[in-house]
Amino acid sequence: MSETVKNRSEILFLYDVKDSNPNGDPLDSNKPRIDEETMTNLVTDVRLKRTVRDYLDKYRGIPIFIKEVRKEDGTLKTKENRLDEEEIDSAEKLLSKYIDMRLFGAIAAIKKKTITFTGPVQFKIGRSLHRVKLEYIKGTTVSPSGEDLMRGTFTEMYVLPYSLICFYGVVNENSAEYTKLTEEDVKMLMDGLWNGTKNLISRSKVGQMPRLLLKVNYKEKNYHIGDLSALLKLESSLRGEEIRDTADYTINVSSLVNILKDNREKVKDVELAADPALRFTSEGKEAPIGEILRSAGLTVNAIQF
Repeated sequence: MSETVKNRSEILFLYDVKDSNPNGDPLDSNKPRIDEETMTNLVTDVRLKRTVRDYLDKYRGIPIFIKEVRKEDGTLKTKENRLDEEEIDSAEKLLSKYIDMRLFGAIAAIKKKTITFTGPVQFKIGRSLHRVKLEYIKGTTVSPSGEDLMRGTFTEMYVLPYSLICFYGVVNENSAEYTKLTEEDVKMLMDGLWNGTKNLISRSKVGQMPRLLLKVNYKEKNYHIGDLSALLKLESSLRGEEIRDTADYTINVSSLVNILKDNREKVKDVELAADPALRFTSEGKEAPIGEILRSAGLTVNAIQF
């Protein structure tokens, strides 16, 4: 059996979208979420966790607690209904069965007692590394609507021509002890981030591609550098809203590499998955991200999916 997570780690995850809506706001006509001050694209941590949960459930067959389950009449089952049906009568059984409880935590009522689990894995809101452009697309359907059987109906959607989104997260070893999060669970998380993003094939999400997944593992308990996403800089000859492809820019990782180098006595290793299409520079030189990190004296291991 895989051992419980003992040391802290930090996660950087970059993925991009083309002509799609990575995270619509239901209170604003389902438009992609935009920071109006910076015109950067925002994606909630809830959306990212949903991606992981759906992948582990549908592709890996791993039991997930936070998901929609319907009764025969089509109505949704409550969490309490499911716990009763599955004879889960203790926190230990709940954590043992559901990987998303061990990863992300949740609130559950067991025997009419509400229990709150703080998830060891927490992500900040994701943000694009450049300004984006919101586009409105309108069309018609061939299917008639209501009484008017002579014509179709209008459809509309909002998309982003391109967005490179960066998520930052932390795996907290202290909360991991409480939820019994294991190293194997974290491997499944990595799988869910990378392959879940790639396999999220819906009308608004098709075309999402994972580009970089980096996990910094620390030797020292209760220590991490913090906010690694702020150390990445997208560089391009184009304006941010004009970017349409990975060929249009490079990612400057000089600040990230330097701070990791300064802290390398506290860093156990760096786990890495990178799409060759994403280009990186450090101190003015372009090279694969793994090569850049190794040249800074860091141990780099490939993430195994």
